Amino acid sequence: MTDSKKNYDTLWRNPKFATLPMNKIKILASVGVIGLTAMSLQAQVSSSGQLSQQDLSSKLNTVSTMVPFLTISPDSRSASMGDAGVALFNPDANSAAWNNANLTFAKNKTGFSMSYAPWLRQLVDDVGFSYLSGYTKLGKNSAVSGSFRYFSLGNINFTDFEGLPTGNFNPNEFALDVGYATKFSDKFAMGVNLRYIYSNLVGSGVRNGIDYSPGTSIAGDISLIYRDEFRASGKKHRWNLGMNIQNIGAKMTYSSEENRDFIPTNLKLGVGYQYEIDDHNELFIYLDVNKLLVPTPPYYLVAMSGSDSLDSDGNRVFIGQDPDVSPVQGMIQSFYDAPGGFSEELNEWTPSLGFEYLYEKTFALRGGVFYEANTKGARQYMTLGLGMKFESLALDASYLIPFANRHPLQNQLRFSLLLDMAAITDEK
Repeated sequence: MTDSKKNYDTLWRNPKFATLPMNKIKILASVGVIGLTAMSLQAQVSSSGQLSQQDLSSKLNTVSTMVPFLTISPDSRSASMGDAGVALFNPDANSAAWNNANLTFAKNKTGFSMSYAPWLRQLVDDVGFSYLSGYTKLGKNSAVSGSFRYFSLGNINFTDFEGLPTGNFNPNEFALDVGYATKFSDKFAMGVNLRYIYSNLVGSGVRNGIDYSPGTSIAGDISLIYRDEFRASGKKHRWNLGMNIQNIGAKMTYSSEENRDFIPTNLKLGVGYQYEIDDHNELFIYLDVNKLLVPTPPYYLVAMSGSDSLDSDGNRVFIGQDPDVSPVQGMIQSFYDAPGGFSEELNEWTPSLGFEYLYEKTFALRGGVFYEANTKGARQYMTLGLGMKFESLALDASYLIPFANRHPLQNQLRFSLLLDMAAITDEK
């Protein structure tokens, strides 16, 4: 794991930094994004002490990756339901990001969505996340989709180690997706996405003795969804099961090839339940669980001298599993490599719980909870949202309320605008 990536990920995942004043944020952003310092996040323990797995499982040990912007909830509907979206009913254009297979069950033939989320707006005014997505159905059983997500980190002032200015730069990242989904039956569908990832955090050239260049990667998603229904007490009940393995792809680097790091390969599992209250009112409940499929950092042993403990071959001694593995091995290893054992592995599964009340299929009231373990980042918050549909146009809004630590999106309204393109064409 390179220092540049680790600092960037700390800036991203740790909400405590948001308490700093604006000028400090700019300085920290420059350090975190560009990696001009060598602040190490690797956990270390003394080789002279005896630590149990219970001790290790209670220590802060976040799983970090490159390009964490890929894990942002791109739309306001799912963002208002605790970031749950793998097994949604009434799929729309944003389903391409959550479960592309779900688009085969979309009621509209085509759709388009635009979303925007300000980032740290209480502290800076030039950082934000944008998302565009669209799809069209090919007959009754298949669909194609495309999407574009863009994260701008605003303007950064570069300095050298002596604090002298060396220029300005606008770090940015984007991902471009194309997808295809098809039904295998009236209840089961599968989808795939192909993704190009570009991350330009420092530009090209030598800075402070390090040769930097934009990071790129190719990745893919595999998604499945199963739908069924039953009747009880004269009421119709429906349920969905969804799965999505996202960002299966090559490692990335901003500098040398030997410093390549994992992208956020992620497993999403979800269940959705629909209860038809009457002809006018419906209630939906969703539960997602998410897990990063990348290695958990081990704990490196430190000798009494303060230097790393080495074995007879000169290798560093650690508790856990070696994280320097291939992406495929990392996916497999992620299920059993936590140095704190089974209890730490459980902490790496992050639940999202959401609900959606729908009236006359035009007005929606939403809410949810997202909970990440304290030792894995402590992102814990509740969400609220509204949705309105006007013929071919729909508008969703979401609001986030953190439980404890501050969050980059707190006190910010997020909006998504959805268009039924076929309906617009027909009206003309």
